[in-house]
Amino acid sequence: MKAINREILRLAIPSILANITVPIVGMVDIAVSGHLSGAAAASIGGISIGSMLFDLLYWNFAFLRAGTGGLTAQAYGRDDMAACARTFLRGIGLSLVLALFVLAIQIPFTKLAFLVIDCTPEVKELALQYYYIRIWAAPATLSLMTFRGWFIGMQDTVSSMWTDLVVNGMNVISSIVLALGIGRWGGLGFKGVAYGTLIAQYSGLLFATGAVLVKYRRRVFQGIGLKDALSSLEKRELKGFFSMNADLLLRSLGFILIYIGFTVISARFGDLMLASSAIMMKLLMIFSFFTDGFAYAGQALTGKFIGAEDYPSMRGGVRAVFNWSMGVAVLFIGIYWALGVPLLRLMTSDAQVVDACREFLPWLIAMPPLGCAAFTWDGIYEGATASRPIRDAMLAAAFFFFVSWFGGKAILDRISPDNYYATALHILLGAYFMHLLARTVWLSACYRKSIPGASANSGSARQG
Repeated sequence: MKAINREILRLAIPSILANITVPIVGMVDIAVSGHLSGAAAASIGGISIGSMLFDLLYWNFAFLRAGTGGLTAQAYGRDDMAACARTFLRGIGLSLVLALFVLAIQIPFTKLAFLVIDCTPEVKELALQYYYIRIWAAPATLSLMTFRGWFIGMQDTVSSMWTDLVVNGMNVISSIVLALGIGRWGGLGFKGVAYGTLIAQYSGLLFATGAVLVKYRRRVFQGIGLKDALSSLEKRELKGFFSMNADLLLRSLGFILIYIGFTVISARFGDLMLASSAIMMKLLMIFSFFTDGFAYAGQALTGKFIGAEDYPSMRGGVRAVFNWSMGVAVLFIGIYWALGVPLLRLMTSDAQVVDACREFLPWLIAMPPLGCAAFTWDGIYEGATASRPIRDAMLAAAFFFFVSWFGGKAILDRISPDNYYATALHILLGAYFMHLLARTVWLSACYRKSIPGASANSGSARQG
């Protein structure tokens, strides 16, 4: 077990180090917006809605990372480098095709989105400014999904880490400089945040491409030419890829429904509650960027051991990954309890927003155990390419989220307390809690029948 723990840490720590910078980027975007001249709540709301528009798009294509990672890990376990190369080329080709599609639909997409997104005109204007600049990063953003999944499948979270560090570091630096200015230059204001993200995505793509060429050109891609690249996109090759990733697409749609629901519902209660919900969600997701490191380790190891038909090691790896993930949950319960208010003040200098958020801090303490379990299960199932259970779990989670919200809202309308808006946000956070509970219970129940080798009598290490 000591060996498996060392392997988990080898895979998880680089991802955690990279993921630590992800919430920092979100905090910097919100903090920069919150310190620009004008209404802080409207600027924060503009970033929240603008980011949501991209989540609506890009989460549909999350299978580029999850599917690529699982298939690559299993090919790696079989020591089939040609299959690893074909999986990478197929993912990159699809990423670029999908990016062209995203660019083509940018205007009708925003018109459709704002038919259901209810926010103030000021927030809408800022959100559209952010969207129409950042959308031109689509080729880099979608390609980076494939790069990250492929690196994880190759058991190389170090390259994934450095790619993320380049992206997130450039994002922080360029957003601050372009938005707030430097020296005598006053900056671009709110638009600078979007331009900073655009620059960061292409910087990451350039770095990831260089990492693949330096580390894998001979080992994986030697002898692979244009003909091989084109053959990886043939119908026969794509059929198996999409049969699995159709489930992952539906899973992404379920999560998008929850995320849209959370943001759209909070936007209906004014800029203050929208800003409060955006900050709470950013703080809530901090722990996920830590436990995701262990989820990625679970994906890499599960795929590798299944590819090698080493089922005892696979089961031991799952147990060890969960031990580490629950440790993260305990750690963040303590962090949220001790540092909740200082974290709020770090996010914004607007005293009204900080005071509004104080009331919702107990939710941050309640959610890490369920969130860590749900995210870890996702990684394990992705490594096993067992896509149907995570699809079904997310659809069930979306059902429980909306039932919890609409049921709680119906009761609230009958009671109509003085602090109606704050109580509504409590109900919304409770609905998010229920979605995590549904995912955790569902995936826990499906483990033994859905993951190859999960039962102790299902196989032993492959000989020879």
